[in-house]
Amino acid sequence: MAWAVGIFAVFAAYLLGALPTGYLVTKAVKDIDIRQHGSGNTGATNVFRVVGKGAGITVLMIDLLKGLIAVAATKVLLTAVYASFPEWLSTVPWWMTGAGLLAIIGHSRSIWLNWTGGKSAATGLGVLLALYWPAGVGAAAIFGVMLALFRIVSLGSITTALASAALMVTLQQPLPYILLAIAGSLYVVLRHRANIRRLIAGTEPRLGGQTGS
Repeated sequence: MAWAVGIFAVFAAYLLGALPTGYLVTKAVKDIDIRQHGSGNTGATNVFRVVGKGAGITVLMIDLLKGLIAVAATKVLLTAVYASFPEWLSTVPWWMTGAGLLAIIGHSRSIWLNWTGGKSAATGLGVLLALYWPAGVGAAAIFGVMLALFRIVSLGSITTALASAALMVTLQQPLPYILLAIAGSLYVVLRHRANIRRLIAGTEPRLGGQTGS
């Protein structure tokens, strides 16, 4: 039973992460498939550019909450269930990180959108906030600084992803949290491969439409 509850929790986290927020919001607001516009992904940045500020912020907040809720709900559920199985309580952090990783993957590889999706930066931040909120706040602050300095969302997302692992180590968090931060950061960076190529070429767009050159 203990295993079954843990597996249910991480599977539910995947389905929550896979909720196609950007697709649903743009369908509701503009009756378009966001995958056929802009960069083709369903993340908040593409929605912001194609549909507008309000829709983009809505998608950003919901995507962040997906990661936060996936991890927090797993912690609450398993802590309650494993109270009857004390020997399993030590596994809760590992299940939480599993739920976080599945939520991140679900956002970018959604079963509802034929395994397409966004780049998982916002959902990853939500996961970080749920695991240890000071690290999440620190990561959000780094993103804000990078965005203010360079006005390139992808650069802020990549920098924040890499910084999240460093924050978890610096703040002396448990091993499962550190490993998830490393894995999640690498995944987010890999999802930004095309952006990295444009950043190197100086053609990555800034907020407002200009390129990064």
